[in-house]
Amino acid sequence: MKKITSLQLIFAVSFFLVIAYNVSFWQHVGAAYPLNFKNIGFLLSLFLVLSGFIVFLLHLFSSRYTLKPMLIIILMASSLSSYFMLTYNVIIDDIMIQNVFETNMNEANDLFSYKALLYFLFLGALPSFLLYKMNIEYKPWKKELVSKLKVLPGALLMIFALMFLFSDFYASFLREDKSLRFYTNPTYYIYSLGKYIGSNVNKGSVKIEARGLDAKIQTQSGRKKVVILVIGETARADHFSLNGYAHETNPMLKQKDIINFSNMYSCGTSTAVSVPCMFSQLDRNDYSDFKAELRENVLDVLDHAGVKVLWRDNNSDSKGVALRVQYEDFKHMGNKAFCDTTECRDEGMLYKLQEFIDKTDNNNILIVLHQMGNHGPAYYKRYPKAFEKFLPACETNQLQDCTQEEINNAYDNALLYTDYFLAKTIDFLDANSKNMDTAMLYLSDHGESLGENGIYLHGVPYFIAPQAQTHVPEIVWFSESFDVNTTNLKRDKDKLFSQDNLFDSLLGLFNVTTKVYKKELDMFSQEPNI
Repeated sequence: MKKITSLQLIFAVSFFLVIAYNVSFWQHVGAAYPLNFKNIGFLLSLFLVLSGFIVFLLHLFSSRYTLKPMLIIILMASSLSSYFMLTYNVIIDDIMIQNVFETNMNEANDLFSYKALLYFLFLGALPSFLLYKMNIEYKPWKKELVSKLKVLPGALLMIFALMFLFSDFYASFLREDKSLRFYTNPTYYIYSLGKYIGSNVNKGSVKIEARGLDAKIQTQSGRKKVVILVIGETARADHFSLNGYAHETNPMLKQKDIINFSNMYSCGTSTAVSVPCMFSQLDRNDYSDFKAELRENVLDVLDHAGVKVLWRDNNSDSKGVALRVQYEDFKHMGNKAFCDTTECRDEGMLYKLQEFIDKTDNNNILIVLHQMGNHGPAYYKRYPKAFEKFLPACETNQLQDCTQEEINNAYDNALLYTDYFLAKTIDFLDANSKNMDTAMLYLSDHGESLGENGIYLHGVPYFIAPQAQTHVPEIVWFSESFDVNTTNLKRDKDKLFSQDNLFDSLLGLFNVTTKVYKKELDMFSQEPNI
């Protein structure tokens, strides 16, 4: 086989990546800069700039021992990156990479398809195999070093020269259309991977800062309080009929004396961000995983106050929130009545809760139920057949193969099942209200895009995320004896709130006094305000 130099290989792979793996990028660029006489020079320069940047990166880290493994890994990863960006119009940023590392096998299976396999085989495995079989000619290390000293500055010089030549276009591209660079493959996911690794270095060696060690329950009526907090998954507010949606997705909740907060917004656009953020005292603008993991959250503060906390999970996990309280993975509790080989139904999380409450004699109780909810893209798996009311429903994870109506119907059927589950939870608490004060809170972690503007699923960076991913439902129910002013709450149900309010609202529900409590952020105080 004819030999190829390492530099020739790097140029060939770089051009191949820009052409074959960046279809999503060029689609988004084409929407902002249509192919015409005015833009053709800029578009050609953009092709060369991206190619030059990839050449620079690959040549910088290449050597006799790293070149083939590095290029094979990049081709493999880029094939899947290309598939997900084209299929669901997602961005592979550090949050998405965090989601990948925290996704369990069942969730991963929902994303698997034959189309993904074809992408991996023809854009990943096949070119990698051909590359592996290539006979590469390497120069002595001194000549390789000289080559680097020529190529690297040359690539940068070409990039800067082209950007200067088309400075008017690049000023707009980098300032007004900066989100376009999020779709470059593989450069943006490599950057994001570095960002993710950097934010997780030395996490295990840090000391957790205690919060609310002075916490205590201010008043105790003599009746135990039991609050169930249901953390929803991927539910969007505008698909709740309680908020005026055409499909009747909340028939059972409408029969309950609930309060529907119609103007609630999430802390993030993915479970990995929203769940730890909503339990942290950090607000959305100040939140980071690293900061949150350095300090205790509201579950810890409630525990300091003597509230018994149980986290029961039917999702991936608690995202680090329940590390210091009682945690149960419902999917591994052996309850065959509510689980099959791949799926456990959310209603099963009520299993043996009565026994848990009865055993906890003198403590107030907070039970967190973390739903599977509307986890996509396989919405059709999230509900029993009895809840398939809206037809025809999309019955594949390849959402782009379904009509908008079919996607909405499958998604809404899953919401209909959540409606049933929440109503069943309220009935459970109502049955206990003769002997104790009970309440239910439901709050979804984030919303979901269902194909609007070609965007599916969630995880879009917050500052460019559509409202479908950030506007989430919240519902509360209180027993008659619970010490809250429901008249005021019903008055305030359309006020603007966010998940930043949850920390103080939970403390307020249990009448916990502590220096970390802020009444002005408590949704259930007499004068809720953010």
